[in-house]
Amino acid sequence: MDAVCWRTTDQERLERFARAGSIPVINTLSDLEHPCQVLADLFTLRERFGRRRWPSVAFIGDGGSNVAHSWLLAAAKLGMDFRLASPAGYAPRPRAWLLATVEKRKTGAKLLLTSDPEKAVRGADVLYTDVWVSMGQEAEHKKRMVRFRRYQINARLLAKALPRALVMHCLPAHRGEEITDEVMDGKRSIVFDQAENRLYNAQAALLWCCKGGRA
Repeated sequence: MDAVCWRTTDQERLERFARAGSIPVINTLSDLEHPCQVLADLFTLRERFGRRRWPSVAFIGDGGSNVAHSWLLAAAKLGMDFRLASPAGYAPRPRAWLLATVEKRKTGAKLLLTSDPEKAVRGADVLYTDVWVSMGQEAEHKKRMVRFRRYQINARLLAKALPRALVMHCLPAHRGEEITDEVMDGKRSIVFDQAENRLYNAQAALLWCCKGGRA
């Protein structure tokens, strides 16, 4: 084989496998990170905002999710303004926060953790969300529906952001839970642009890895 693309529930297992092999191993999803998703998201933001600056991004929802972790790390590495709003008890894992803090010192990124979704979206260019119940968390569904009720991206919350603010979701969405139909299907949603860009960015990542990190 030339490369391995792996979706797994165990980040440590993935890293052990990568260390033992001699070919590229791409994390296409783990319990800790979802880097390929965020690569496509960043590409989508470049399409919309250009190269002059990175927009400010507010992630609303589960701060301990793999998408939230990857966004935190990417924002820290790129020097972005990134806000993460989640209920108490659903903050990023200590490992992800530590890695992001180390990168932040190098790049000057602004990272905010808060339990107030309105504070997070105030002045934000982009609102981002993900499902409240990820794979393997089905037993927590009822509890999470209650705890995350304030963290839905709806028209009221979107109005607290900048007038030009855009909305992103990594899909699949649970409409009526973390995001409303009105917002998801609205003019400020770029959710399906993200989905299209997943293909092209996956191809680019695979090509880059197989060429030994050369464009």
